[in-house]
Amino acid sequence: MINITLPDGSQRQFDNPVTVQDLAASIGAGLAKAALAGKVDGKLVDTGFLIDNDANIAIVTEKSPEALDIIRHSTAHLLAQATQRLFPDTQVTIGPVIENGFFYDFARKTPFTPEDLERIEIEMRKIAAEGLPVSRSVMQRDFAVKFFRDKKEEYKAQIIESIPANEELSLYAQGDFVDLCRGPHVPNTNKLKAFKLMKVAGAYWRGNSDNEMLQRIYGTAWLNEKDLKQHLSNLEEAEKRDHRKLGKQLGLFHLQEEAPGLVFWHPKGWSIWQVVEQHMRQVYKDSGYQEVRCPQILDKSLWEKTGHWENYRENMFLTSSENRDYAIKPMNCPGHVQIYNHGLHSYRELPIRYGEFGSCHRNEPSGALHGLMRVRGFVQDDGHIFCTEDQIESEVTAFHMQAMAVYTDFGFSDIALKIALRPDKRIGSDEIWDKSEGALRSALRACGVQWQELPGEGAFYGAKIEYHMKDSIGRAWQVGTMQVDFSMPGRLGAEYVGEDSARHTPVMLHRAIVGSLERFIGILIEHYAGLFPVWLAPIQAVVMNITDAQGDYAASVAQTLVKQGFRVEQDLRNEKIGYKIREHTLQKVPYLLVVGDREKENGLIAVRTRAGEDLGSMPLSDFVNRLRGPA
Repeated sequence: MINITLPDGSQRQFDNPVTVQDLAASIGAGLAKAALAGKVDGKLVDTGFLIDNDANIAIVTEKSPEALDIIRHSTAHLLAQATQRLFPDTQVTIGPVIENGFFYDFARKTPFTPEDLERIEIEMRKIAAEGLPVSRSVMQRDFAVKFFRDKKEEYKAQIIESIPANEELSLYAQGDFVDLCRGPHVPNTNKLKAFKLMKVAGAYWRGNSDNEMLQRIYGTAWLNEKDLKQHLSNLEEAEKRDHRKLGKQLGLFHLQEEAPGLVFWHPKGWSIWQVVEQHMRQVYKDSGYQEVRCPQILDKSLWEKTGHWENYRENMFLTSSENRDYAIKPMNCPGHVQIYNHGLHSYRELPIRYGEFGSCHRNEPSGALHGLMRVRGFVQDDGHIFCTEDQIESEVTAFHMQAMAVYTDFGFSDIALKIALRPDKRIGSDEIWDKSEGALRSALRACGVQWQELPGEGAFYGAKIEYHMKDSIGRAWQVGTMQVDFSMPGRLGAEYVGEDSARHTPVMLHRAIVGSLERFIGILIEHYAGLFPVWLAPIQAVVMNITDAQGDYAASVAQTLVKQGFRVEQDLRNEKIGYKIREHTLQKVPYLLVVGDREKENGLIAVRTRAGEDLGSMPLSDFVNRLRGPA
């Protein structure tokens, strides 16, 4: 007798083994039709999986959180099948799920064209409509290598050869197409209804630039047409908000080939930078941080002690002088330890909090660079806290409150928290990692918040909390972090004198709220589509005269506002006022101040907003109050 426990706690009994699909059918015809996969004791399986032992079972449908990944993974196979139907000389390689979709890498001598993508998508819809059953089989590794070599799938054979010899592999077939995959997949291609191919790009085999270049076709897939249309609409909106386009249009910054991944900030862009930096500097002060500054270049020996040389060297820019090797710092933490070490500390002094707007450089691959979002040189609102183990929870809790307040200040209200856990490549014992991860969980419990855990995604020296904020069009951006580090302070000789008069190693907390200022400003540009709130706008108001007769008065208004600390410009050109208003509206200046004879005579200004709202004439003092008030 097989006892199956369902999510609601109810049980069903069967005399013989049953598949997940059989179980769904026994519950109801509607569930059997909706079934995409199953979860057996927490493990995702196909609907054809045979249940031959007592188990806890859940039926996965479109309403399940796992559904979308299964749909996307299955659609990647649909793409591969359609591509090989149309272009039989094409070899398949890998096709994983990615954010909002999937891709598949193909080996083909002739480049795919946009017209080819249209043909492939049409063929995918044909295959989906054919309603091909999707079935799983297993095969020993060596047989699988021969199987794919016989099909002239050399890349797939190479993948399988890298798997241990005694492994049993799973294959998925739909019609005449067979692929290596761990699954699970939908039971039938007719479950795949809402998808679109997006673009084709180059990709090196196995991500190694020494290998041959493959062709990567990207696609997106959703549960229904409504969600697909919404996604495509969001992409159109994201295109309009692209910070690179707006950066050029608004004169904020530029990038050029002579400095790949490095930013040239223009006056208006640097104005935004300064507002962000000064806001965060005040957060430092209000939170008990002492601001410091460390060198850009440090000797190789220091990076060897921290573990960076072994675990992070490929991402570091290296240099040498007088037979000594150096690295340009990719992060600020080792420097802060040197400042801490420059004197003996008592437990009574802890926690000690250092903050630095430290300039860092990382040797990112050129193909990964993306405007302000992925650069090689960046500045962080970086901070490090030296504390005792007993102080971790209170410090992390305080940081969480700081971070949430800052995100609210900048206009973000939807924040998700994640804890990135120990990676395979790490320093420190399992005991230390247990303490690191446990401390973060404990602190978040104390904050009364929920979080998601990310196995294997922690830094090599410690677990970390990640703050993911959603922008105005629903995209999530990972910004702030709080990391617990039990290893680096000891490696670099950091100590304090405890209450017992003995020497102890402090815990080091690595923290940042906005993270890279470059990236954060890129996010702000896209979040606001360049329509910054008044307190952030690079130019808060422009004063314009109607004729030359008001030129002196307009200039005096502008000067008065500038002296009061506002970012105000004057436009005294001999142009029609309508032309000036339109030009500055396109530059997204929040307030347009117009002065004519009446305003000059009565000491007033006529105020318009960039949205076209006429606020009428008012004394300058009233406008100052408006500028100082909520944006």
